Amino acid sequence: MRTEPPGPPEPPVVGSTLEYTRDPLRFVTAVSDTYGDVASFRLGPRETYLLSGPDDIETVLTNDEGLFRKADFQDDALTGLLGDGLLLSTGERWRRQRDLAQPAFNVGRIAGLVETIAAKAAATAEDWPIGEPTDVQPPIARLTVDVIVDAMFGVDIDEGTIREVQDSLEPLGARFEPDAARFLTPAWVPTPDNREYAEARETLHGVVEELVDRRRGSVTSDDQDLLSILLRARQRGDQTDEDLRAEMTTMLLAGHDTTALTLTYAFHQLGCHPAVAERLYEEIDAVVGDDRPTMADLRDLEYAGRVLKETMRLLPPVYTLFRQPNADVRLGEYRVPEDALLMLPQWVVHRDGAHYDDPLSFDPDRWRPERARERHPYAYFPFGAGPRSCIGRQFSLVEAKVILAEFLRRYRVDLASSRDLRLRPSLTMHPHDPVEVTFERRP
Repeated sequence: MRTEPPGPPEPPVVGSTLEYTRDPLRFVTAVSDTYGDVASFRLGPRETYLLSGPDDIETVLTNDEGLFRKADFQDDALTGLLGDGLLLSTGERWRRQRDLAQPAFNVGRIAGLVETIAAKAAATAEDWPIGEPTDVQPPIARLTVDVIVDAMFGVDIDEGTIREVQDSLEPLGARFEPDAARFLTPAWVPTPDNREYAEARETLHGVVEELVDRRRGSVTSDDQDLLSILLRARQRGDQTDEDLRAEMTTMLLAGHDTTALTLTYAFHQLGCHPAVAERLYEEIDAVVGDDRPTMADLRDLEYAGRVLKETMRLLPPVYTLFRQPNADVRLGEYRVPEDALLMLPQWVVHRDGAHYDDPLSFDPDRWRPERARERHPYAYFPFGAGPRSCIGRQFSLVEAKVILAEFLRRYRVDLASSRDLRLRPSLTMHPHDPVEVTFERRP
């Protein structure tokens, strides 16, 4: 077994930090293309191992907490934002919280939310400025905030509060964009960026606490939204107020952002590929017609499902995952030391020609069963995989299908901005520039 994977030549002290922060997506792609499925480089003082082979990714993601754990490299900023919620917690606490939250995400409950999601999507669609180029991401994100608060907090949220949440997201996201200086600057140093981040974090926490307070005292034993489940656990003494805030802040951010980005990128790709859009209009007309989509309809919207899967392949909102081994491990031909930082990049794996024909093309039919079954199952992991895969995966896919159907049964989509997207990696992968589309009434 070889001890050291290959990697790029690096200067002392800073390693590959500067190259990585200039363009993270380009950097990890180049490292994988040049050095193979296991490569190493340094981010500041941290030895980092880039894993882009599906076999190694499967080994890491299916091992639960036995040999690999969530990475602890994240600075105090992320912990201060999300606390010990499902995204960051580990071990027995994570298992307990996951089991507690699971009823809010079972299939029967999600099916019961379809009508509410469709009504909210219809209201947004009907108010859309028809015939005008519009940056699609902000209003779609407002819609997904509204949906997640109703579905998981069990309360309605007013337009002003939705905008308050959105206004806080820009400085929060900026805090996690790769930045060479930030690798060396602790979160407690009162730089302008850190102060702006802290203010936005307090705003978001205040919104969450206000929503939690609104729900207290009105929870019944039949309520199955996530907040009701946690509040009942709080009454039993199984949760603290800090636990409530951590879980609901995680749900508010993770539960709306990735779905909004998936839909933003889907509308962009439909605008770039009119033939794909035409097939989707035809399917929606045949399955949904002039009515709002139902759960039964969603099962028949097969092409819509393939469009969403292909969007998350080519433009994955979650573009990389991080793990650490609890002991020395063998990955590929190499020994990886205990506590090393492992990077598992969806961006690289989803675009690898070893797994996908013409990988940079947008081809929903690559997800036909007869083609997909030939592919390694861990060559595609937009929601993570294994025991720690996203608990909200099914909810997100249902929500995205409903919103897509509600818009496209009314409108055709035309691209009004560039076909080439500039992307801005932070906690998730955001567009750098407005993604402008024009919706026109369909005949």
